[in-house]
Amino acid sequence: MIIQQAGKEVIERSEWVAIATSGPDGPHLVATWGDYVRALGIESDRLFIPAGNYRQTEEILKGNDRIELLFASRQVKGEFGQGRGCHIRGRGEMKTSGPELDQVKTHYPWARGVLIVHIEEVRMQL
Repeated sequence: MIIQQAGKEVIERSEWVAIATSGPDGPHLVATWGDYVRALGIESDRLFIPAGNYRQTEEILKGNDRIELLFASRQVKGEFGQGRGCHIRGRGEMKTSGPELDQVKTHYPWARGVLIVHIEEVRMQL
């Protein structure tokens, strides 16, 4: 199990999520709402994110599938006070057809694709 309880607690309480990739022009950063990730279910080794746009992210992932996410919540007690973060590293892929997208569209009919994050490492912050 890659995501432990502490990480799951942060993910379950995060308002938004930062998503970073790196392409030929350097880092690229986008975000999504934590509610979107939670609605699709939190698996121990994969996360699903509805994609309405993310076209640059999709292009970058074709050449470099490394991806990092940062969840954070002040609602979770950290080691040094209120607030904790969860840094996820892994590999990303964008699917614009197939059963994964069909499932996402049941919650988000506007999604043109689904960003699937295959989790390789989870580090807690704060």
